[in-house]
Amino acid sequence: MTQTRPTGSFRRQLVVLSATITAFAVVLLALIVQLVLSQTSTRSINRVLEERAEAVISSADAASTSTQLVVPDGALDAGVAVYDDKGTLVAGSEPPALAEQYADLVAAGHGTRSVGETRRIRAHPFILASGVEGIVVVNERLGPYEEAEHYALLVSAITGMLAVLASAALAAWVSRRALAPVAAMASTAADWSEHDLGRRFELGAPTNEITALGKTLDTLLEKVDAAILSEQRLTAELAHELRTPLTAVQGTADLLAMRPDLEDDVRAEVEEIRAGSRRMGETITGLLQLARSGSPHGASAADVRRVLLQLSRDATHPVEIDVGDRVRVALDETLVARAVGPVLENALRMAAHVRVSVVEVRDGMVGIAIDDDGPGVDPAIADRVFEPGHASGDHGGAGLGLPLAQRIARSAGGDVRLVSPRNPTRFVVELPHA
Repeated sequence: MTQTRPTGSFRRQLVVLSATITAFAVVLLALIVQLVLSQTSTRSINRVLEERAEAVISSADAASTSTQLVVPDGALDAGVAVYDDKGTLVAGSEPPALAEQYADLVAAGHGTRSVGETRRIRAHPFILASGVEGIVVVNERLGPYEEAEHYALLVSAITGMLAVLASAALAAWVSRRALAPVAAMASTAADWSEHDLGRRFELGAPTNEITALGKTLDTLLEKVDAAILSEQRLTAELAHELRTPLTAVQGTADLLAMRPDLEDDVRAEVEEIRAGSRRMGETITGLLQLARSGSPHGASAADVRRVLLQLSRDATHPVEIDVGDRVRVALDETLVARAVGPVLENALRMAAHVRVSVVEVRDGMVGIAIDDDGPGVDPAIADRVFEPGHASGDHGGAGLGLPLAQRIARSAGGDVRLVSPRNPTRFVVELPHA
């Protein structure tokens, strides 16, 4: 049977989950860092403004008289302005671009104001030891602080990306090492289930997850082995019970055919009985051989072209066989005939032109494609053509040919599949390469 590969990978899910969690944590951490850095920058700017204002006030306190506010020029940095208690500029200068903001703060008497993202201005009222009152206004550029925040954000982004990549790589490495035994056991169990049901992992007592899985798989293999053996015994018993009355029917038909006084229509019916008996005998022989061998995989090699020529020998119309002389499968010729025959018979019954060719399938398999130009299979019932008892059309079949063909092919590790329901209709029989 064709083994389907999973469309999703648990290891990939673990990697994605780890990377997502790491990315979320990195983003959250970056936001916290930016918030803390912004608050720290604000406090630093306010502290710088306050220290500059205090320095100017200290210098003015030392130079002023009891009636006059005096500020030494050495204490006046760029953008520092000192006003008296009436709001008149007595020292320093107002930057032209900030004159309006300076005037508003002096009128308010105190406060701090930001000018966009470029400057922060602070008005600091004071009373000197001599009793003179005034207001000093200072400002500070925000560019260096904003630049520091931008650099911090860039560093956080780069560090976060590296952290996410490292987390994904670590998760991939850990999950690969952790799940490698599971993948190996699953593959081995699948191979054993098709070719060697007697094998077991035998990892001992379930002391961890891997040994517990081995124990579970051993149990499942034992159940599958028991079920298949029971089915094989039943198949052998039924085939044996059918062979005795079939032999009587075939012998009677042979005796009737030997009579010279039979009318033509009766003789034709007898010949039909004889042909049907032979086909049934071949089917029973194939079932017995399949039941006795357990798995036909690895049996003597069969020439596919020769089997096809034998099957098409009694066909009502020619069959185009596009199969080389060296195509061989590891299966007994009788079982090959029973796997391909029902498909070929259905095609000959339904179509005027039938072609058999070899197509590429999975490794280790030979694909035998049977194409016909008949009416095809209704897509609504395409998934039921291999159900026992399902017969399409009005040809009187029992609906056992295709299920038996598929069962024989699958018992050898192959399969019988409906690839195209019409235009043309194509069935593919997969059998192990010899």
